[in-house]
Parts: sequence; structure tokens; C-alpha cells
Amino acid sequence: MQRRAALLIVLASAFPMITPYAAPKDAPLDVQWLDTAWDFERPVESEARFRSELDSLPADSSARLELMTQIARAQGLQRRFDAAHATLDGVEKALPERPARVAVRYLLERGRTFNSSVEPERAVPLFGAALDRAREAHEDFLAIDAAHMLGIAAPADRRLAWNLEAVAMTDRTADSRSKRWLASLYNNIGWTYHDRGDYASALAYFERALPAWQARGGVAQVRIAWWSIARTYRSLGRLDEALAIQQRLARETADGPDGYVFEELGEILLAKGDAAAARPNFARAYGLLEAEEGLRATEPERLARLKRLGGLE
Repeated sequence: MQRRAALLIVLASAFPMITPYAAPKDAPLDVQWLDTAWDFERPVESEARFRSELDSLPADSSARLELMTQIARAQGLQRRFDAAHATLDGVEKALPERPARVAVRYLLERGRTFNSSVEPERAVPLFGAALDRAREAHEDFLAIDAAHMLGIAAPADRRLAWNLEAVAMTDRTADSRSKRWLASLYNNIGWTYHDRGDYASALAYFERALPAWQARGGVAQVRIAWWSIARTYRSLGRLDEALAIQQRLARETADGPDGYVFEELGEILLAKGDAAAARPNFARAYGLLEAEEGLRATEPERLARLKRLGGLE
């Protein structure tokens, strides 16, 4: 589901004040700055922000190469996959004799680019190599990232094991930044169980994800966590509870109307046997979601269904 993707990729949100920094040639990329600079919901702005920082970094510095991998990630989120690969080609040429973390970031972003362009068979070996290199270098945050991506891209029968391994790695690390992965991992495990039809287990993990997101303070991610709980209530037949949550989310419009919420309102009302009440919600969902390039590329039948159920054909 496309709504799921919003949480699979989110680890940090942008803050209003972002100050430049300068790094010595061999210094790593400042990850605190990176966490502040990234806004996964706005990859165009993130790419521009990263490019503006390149000039502050020495031309042959490792930090510059690391930042280029993040530019590639922002390009991938815009579905500019050729541009992302071209950026990574530039990084690859400079990898020899660089610190392991640079190679790990390169492998992660090359893998993410392949996975986002629906080539998981090419992504999985890259994520595996990233995991091995990160473990050898004691780069806990990046190792957990690699295991979490294997939990997304690996064959379906291996995803749960990889997600659980990533949770175990997060539990073992002493690095507080690495422990922030738990919110995303609980979410991913929830969807893995949901895809298997084990809705009770899915709900248990979504309920664990909610306080983890709340502790991190991401408003958008907390909303998605509530949405995931309500979506699972619908799968469990707990329609009144699902409806109450989605109606509350629909009223919270600080960031504008949410097409996925209106889609769920339509699905819940349809499941309750009220097609007439469902119709305007499906129409509203279609109006909000049909412009999403990723959804058009990966789930055109879903959009067609929204259009049909919304009475727009």
C-alpha cells in the first residue's frame, strides 16, 4: 500500500532552522545536521538543501561523497531513477580507499534506487553487502538500515525474519540514534503480518509503533500510525472503531486533506453497507490521490477503483 511507503522511508523530519557546517577532508558527514536537513515528504526541497551544502565541503572529502548519496536518495524519492543512478555512479568512482561508511551509504542508496524502481532482485544483494560492511565497521545505524531494507525488499518469506533481526540489532546497540529505528521497524513488521492475513499480530505491532512515533514527536508519522491501526481494525471487522479514528483524522487538516483517510472512510462505509455515504469519500480520495506519481505508476487499478466507486466515470 502506498500509505505504508510513507513510513518505510521516514526516519527524520526537517526543522525550520538549518545551519550550514564545514567538515575537514576526512571527517564523516554530520548526522545531526543530516537528520535536521532531511524532509522525506519534500524530496525536491531536500535535494536543493543538500546541493547548497556541497560547496561548503572539500571537493575530495568523504563527507561530500556521503552527501551525494543522500542527493541520490532524494532523486529516487522523486522517481528520478536515472538521475539517482548517475549521482551514485559519481560516488562509486571515488570509493577506493574511502572509509567503510561511505561504501555502506553508496550500497544502501544504490539498493534503494533499484528497489523503488521495482527491481528488488538487484537491490537485495546490495543491501546484504551494506549490512556486512556496516557490521564490520561497527556502524550500527547503517547496519540496522540495511537489515530494515532487507525486510522490505527480500522475498516475502524472508521479510519478517529480517525485520525481527533489525529489531534485535536495535535492542543490542548502545547508540541512541540507532534506537530510533524501532518506530519504523514496528510499522514494517505490522504490515508484514497484515500482508499475511495475521491481523491480530499486525495490530499488536502497530500499537507498539504508535508510542514509539509519539516519543519522536513526528506529527505526520503519528497520524500515519493511527491510520495503520484503523486500517487494521477494518481488516478485523471492527468497523465502528476504524470509522471513529478515520473521522478524527479527517477533521485534523492542519497539513491539508489526506486522500488516504478519505479512501479508508469510503472503504469502511462500503463495508458497513452504505454505498451512498461511501461515494463522496471515494470521489474526494480520487481527487487528492490521482496526482501522486508513485501511485499512478504502481497501483493504477487502485486509482481506477476509487474513480469508479466515487461515481466519476
